[in-house]
Amino acid sequence: MANKKQKTANKPMSFLNHLEELRWLLVRSSMFILGGGVIAFIFNDFIFNKIIFAPKNSDFITYRLFCEISKYFDFGESFCGQELPFEIQNRTMDGQFSVIIWTCVTAGFIIAVPFILMEIWKFISPALYTNEKKYARLFIVCSSLLFFLGVLFGYYLITPLSINFLTNIQISDIVKNQIDINSYISLVKTTSIACGLVFELPIIIYFLSVMGLVSAEFLREYRKYAIVLILIIAAIITPPDVVSQIIVTIPLLILYEVSIYISKFVQNKASKSNKGLTKQNQQ
Repeated sequence: MANKKQKTANKPMSFLNHLEELRWLLVRSSMFILGGGVIAFIFNDFIFNKIIFAPKNSDFITYRLFCEISKYFDFGESFCGQELPFEIQNRTMDGQFSVIIWTCVTAGFIIAVPFILMEIWKFISPALYTNEKKYARLFIVCSSLLFFLGVLFGYYLITPLSINFLTNIQISDIVKNQIDINSYISLVKTTSIACGLVFELPIIIYFLSVMGLVSAEFLREYRKYAIVLILIIAAIITPPDVVSQIIVTIPLLILYEVSIYISKFVQNKASKSNKGLTKQNQQ
């Protein structure tokens, strides 16, 4: 007997039911973020002193790595043991309290990403075929891994490069860099999370390919436009520094090429499935 693809949901959901499911998705996701925020608040001293403010120190691992690279290629010692010329200050009465709260919320979001992805999968799974639902664990693991890799990439590479570049720009000896705490933390958070989201490109391409909105041929044909878009994204999330933009562009180009192979895999799988169904119908 022919085994046709069947959707798990026997009855189609109404628009209001979809809204209700979306509401609960947002509620549960918010609870996960709140729980992660509470954990972050408990360890806020470690988060601020060992993570957020670490790129301010000249002995940060990235600066030491680039120092060795600069010495090896004889590029000078701009990253070697030099104290960064800026201080972080708070200029409002509730500034530090506000920073603690919103930083904990951001950390809570990062911690809760796997659980949020699980909720997203539950929301979209009724629209998937039965044989596609078995990839739930793979989707959550791969998406979480890519996000965390992007966050680490942004934190360990883009953030220190941005801080080093921006704080060493000096129009006059009269002007001192006294950076507001919100400005500094905003750079660290925005850069890290932006890179985490950008690294989700292969997952996005996978679902667009499943829905038939993009194909490997389409991605290859518009590769040159994608490269321009990637350069624009790299310019947005990095300082106006050629080295930083190249460092961001390379992994994005790799992710784009990986996305092409993912799209091709989805197409080949769909083609084999259609051929199998055609043979069964002919029999």
